[in-house]
Amino acid sequence: MSVLLNTLIELDEHGVAWISGTKIKVIEVATDKLAHGSSPEEMHFQYPHLSLAQIHAALACYYDNQDEFDTEIIRQANWARELSEQAKNSPLRRKLEERLRSQAGTK
Repeated sequence: MSVLLNTLIELDEHGVAWISGTKIKVIEVATDKLAHGSSPEEMHFQYPHLSLAQIHAALACYYDNQDEFDTEIIRQANWARELSEQAKNSPLRRKLEERLRSQAGTK
């Protein structure tokens, strides 16, 4: 019996898993699955440029390495939360809020 190897997932130089030939990371498909509980068919509707085989391969990659992906998903969520907190007190935000208050006072 011959072995068929179809590489639908590739790792870049940083070890990030991508769907081959696309700009879609495996973690993006996994996060979509976790956030919305979408089936592969529903995900295909959202990502019509991906084949069902590519979606299934991305999900298989996620489930084969779930601990590592979940750790990275949590790390990214924490990083986004930190950035959001930092932005609350940024000089730009304060300036925009002051401008809005002054515009509201002139109306």
